[in-house]
Amino acid sequence: MKLNIKNVRIAFADGIHQAKAFNGEGAATFGASFIFEPDHPAVAQCKEAIETVGKEKWGTKWATVQKELTAKDRTFLHDGDGKANLAGFAGNMFISARSKTRPTVVDGQRNPLTAEDGKPYSGAYVNVIIEVWPQDNSFGKRINCTLKGVQFVRDGEAFASGGAAREDEFEEIVEAAEGLV
Repeated sequence: MKLNIKNVRIAFADGIHQAKAFNGEGAATFGASFIFEPDHPAVAQCKEAIETVGKEKWGTKWATVQKELTAKDRTFLHDGDGKANLAGFAGNMFISARSKTRPTVVDGQRNPLTAEDGKPYSGAYVNVIIEVWPQDNSFGKRINCTLKGVQFVRDGEAFASGGAAREDEFEEIVEAAEGLV
């Protein structure tokens, strides 16, 4: 089930352009986290997707499985207070999304973006497309999501060292000082 979640903040944005091993372990994947307020429409979207996918996968056992997944925080929707030590997470909700393949990354006009473009950066506002799916294997039961695409929407206050300097951060030079050109 695909979801298009609009106007959320991205964290760990460098992971959408370059695959990395999660906590330095396992296979390298692309990924990022997407942060939003508890009253953002994404919360209802995610909860509805979890419910739909859970019922499709586990049928009449879903109520029992759902209690287990909720108790163990085994869905892709998380309380940001669990990462309160990281910029932007406290008091918010977030999605953690990964993919083995590089997601589509575009600007507002759907033009491709690369890491060299400096957007999106951690703290920027984006739209994100994820695919929600159930897991039931030797690693346990979960409801996960795969990162499919990210669209830069607008600038936001950068988290940590994210983003390049903007042009308006420089002073305009009226006269070239001797020897500084």
